[in-house]
Amino acid sequence: MNARSAGVVLRDVIAALDEAYPPQLAHDWDSVGLVCGDPDEPIESVTVAVDATEAVIAQVPERGLLLAHHPLLLRGVDTVAADTAKGNLIHRLIRTGRALFTAHTNADAASPGVSDALAAALGVTVEAVLSPAAGGADLDKWVVFVPTSDATQVREALFAAGAGRIGDYSHCSWSVAGTGQFLPHDGAAPAIGAVGTVEQVAEDRVEVIAPSRLRATVLAALRAAHPYEEPAFDIFALAPIPGDVGIGRIGVLDRPEPLSAFTSRVRAALPATSWGVRAAGDPDAVVSRVAVCGGAGDSLLGAVSRAGVQAYVTSDLRHHPADEHRRASPVALVDVAHWASEFPWCAQAANVLRGKFGDVLDVRVCSVRTDPWNVES
Repeated sequence: MNARSAGVVLRDVIAALDEAYPPQLAHDWDSVGLVCGDPDEPIESVTVAVDATEAVIAQVPERGLLLAHHPLLLRGVDTVAADTAKGNLIHRLIRTGRALFTAHTNADAASPGVSDALAAALGVTVEAVLSPAAGGADLDKWVVFVPTSDATQVREALFAAGAGRIGDYSHCSWSVAGTGQFLPHDGAAPAIGAVGTVEQVAEDRVEVIAPSRLRATVLAALRAAHPYEEPAFDIFALAPIPGDVGIGRIGVLDRPEPLSAFTSRVRAALPATSWGVRAAGDPDAVVSRVAVCGGAGDSLLGAVSRAGVQAYVTSDLRHHPADEHRRASPVALVDVAHWASEFPWCAQAANVLRGKFGDVLDVRVCSVRTDPWNVES
C-alpha cells in the first residue's frame, strides 16, 4: 500500500464528496453515488474526469477511485456482463481494486458546483442561482379558528403534533382576535349556542406551519383538542423557498465587452473541441452580465430571458429552442461543447478532496478529452 494513503478508505472519500455534492440535490431521474468498490477498502488515489470511458479508466491507477461527473449507468441496464461495453469497464475496475463514484446533477446544483467552476473559468463573478432548487421540507400553513378560551389548548395540541417549528425554534404561532359566527341546524350538537339561533363567539385566528407529511397527524390533534363539533380551519400548501443551490448561475464580468470579444473569451477559457464555440446575437452588443449553465441548458432559456443578462453560456443548444429564444429575447446565446462546459468542475472537485485529505491522498485531474465529437472539418 502507498504510505501516502495509509488510513484513507473509500468511505472517507465518499463522505467528503457527499458533503460537497449532497446526493439529495440530484434529480429523481439521475444515478449518483458509488457504482462499484468496497467502501471499507483503502484507496491510494482519486482521478477526476467528466466521463468514465475506456481511455479514462486506463489512466486510473490500481486501488484508485475514478470520480466521474457523468453516470456510466444512467440508463437502465439489466446486465453488466463482461462482454457488454459498459459491463466490461465495470469488470476491469473491480478486478484491479478500482472504484467508480458519480456526482452528476447533485454536483450541478451544489454550491459551489459545476456552473460555479464554469463561471470562474470565464472570469464571471457569481451573484445568484439561475434556477434555484427548493430548500427545506414541503410545508403547510394551518389557519385555525377557535374560541379564545380554548386557543391555548389547541395551540399546545398542534405543537405536540409537530406544528410550529421554524429552524431552531418551536412553539411558533401567530394569532389575532376576531368574531366567529355560525347557525346550528337540526342534527347539530353545538358546543356553544343552540340549534336555530345565530351565534357570535369571540375567537382567535391561530396560524402555524407544519411539514406536509404530518398533515393527517396535525388534523387529528386539531379535531381532538378543538371544542367545536365542526372546527373551521384552512390548510395552505406553501411554495418552496429557494436557497443558494440549483442549476446555472448568474454573474457579472470583470469588464464589459462586445459579444464578439466575450465569445473569444469563452473560446480561450475552455479546452478546445471540434464543436468549438458558436454564438447568436449582435456581435457589437455590450455584455456585462451573463448566465451560465454547465452541460445541456436549453431547458433554462425561459429563466435566462427573465434574468436581466445580456448573454447565456451553455451547451447542446438545439436549433428550434435557440431560434424561438432569439425571436423573443435579446439575450445572446453562446454554445460550447458539453464536455468543455463541465471540464472546469474536475479541478474544483479535485481541490475539494485535496483540501480534505492534503498530502495523504493523491488526487489528479484526468487530461483525456472525452468529448464524443472528435473529427474536425
